[in-house]
Amino acid sequence: MRADRLLSLLLLLQNRGRTTAPELAAELEVSVRTVYRDIDALGASGVPVLADRGPAGGYRLADGYRTRLTGLTDAQAGSLFLAGVPGPARDLGLGADLAAAQLKLQAALPAQLAGRARQIQERFHLDATAWFRDADPMPHLARIAQAVWEQRVLHVHYRRWRGEVRRELHPLGLVLKGGIWYLVAGAGAGDAGRDGDGAGGEVGGDAVRTYRVARFLAVDTAEDGFERPASFELASYWQESTDRLDAALRRRTAQLRLSPRGRQLLPMQFGAAGTRALADAGPPDADGWVRISLAVESEAIAVGDLLRLGTEAEVLGPPALRRALAETVAALAGRYA
Repeated sequence: MRADRLLSLLLLLQNRGRTTAPELAAELEVSVRTVYRDIDALGASGVPVLADRGPAGGYRLADGYRTRLTGLTDAQAGSLFLAGVPGPARDLGLGADLAAAQLKLQAALPAQLAGRARQIQERFHLDATAWFRDADPMPHLARIAQAVWEQRVLHVHYRRWRGEVRRELHPLGLVLKGGIWYLVAGAGAGDAGRDGDGAGGEVGGDAVRTYRVARFLAVDTAEDGFERPASFELASYWQESTDRLDAALRRRTAQLRLSPRGRQLLPMQFGAAGTRALADAGPPDADGWVRISLAVESEAIAVGDLLRLGTEAEVLGPPALRRALAETVAALAGRYA
């Protein structure tokens, strides 16, 4: 185990440059004291680890030093062939590059690891597109991806819910969520902080927003570059943004009665919110129905969502939601009488 940790420590220093002991400890999930001992062990084995003191200090490898040791295990080698999903890679204009990289990696692996990698490809397939929906048309995705790589300013024509706008964006990253591509971008001269889809956020005082790639009507890449915020981390931003969006949308609570069949449907229709509601459900009555409290969105959206449960659910409250649902059902009954 220590040999694996020393290799991970060496690769972290090689890939990240100067890094502090607490940062290394957090990454390796060990104590700072353990990091100190491992640094000493690397030095004793001939690895030139340098310690820089002061507020901006940390550990780093001597300039020009790189290790060619990868230490891939069977599982790690196989997982590399699951890292690039063919469909999204093709969307980004990287399909040929991904295939070539996998071929080169497979050729470079020892026979045992190459065989393991082939088994992974034969037995696992990742399909990022959601069920029963066509992929969004995304004629501008490859250009946006190039701008993300090159840190180039984008001038865009974007269709939002309240109409079309033209904006200057600083593209920070792309995210594939449920088969839908999103661009995370900072505000340029056009004050993009008021647009986008999702809860957004701020990095270093600058507005950062999320944009659905399929809603870009036109995209032009400027000659100008931009300074990427040093504190921005795409994964952290995305998690915080989705948490804020979920909290902002599900501010209301509906009181329901659910049949046994309704209890089966709820997680399928409402996901994690449905699962949480069932966990706090009261005991079933004589007919097997239970009462739950379910977090829902606005009244108009909640009506449509709850209708998907059909006759397997009854809305008990709040009264306004119950009335809205009753009026909708009455209108449907009249239409199909």
